[in-house]
Amino acid sequence: MTRLVQVAVANDVAEAEELRDMLAAAGIEAELETAAEEHDPEALDDPPLKILVPELEVDAARDAIEALADEDDAEVVD
Repeated sequence: MTRLVQVAVANDVAEAEELRDMLAAAGIEAELETAAEEHDPEALDDPPLKILVPELEVDAARDAIEALADEDDAEVVD
């Protein structure tokens, strides 16, 4: 089994799904895992999520996430 490594933390489910879809488009499988402590009931409604990818895909995933961040920055500037 391939070890999964955290490459990002999304603030909410929508952001996590956007990152997962973007990684999938780059050919990288990603899993989501809750990053909030279970004893925090408010965080469980729309919790922050860890983005996990196979260890061998970490560099490619980080590059893809960085590219997405650069696109978001460009949209704000334009």
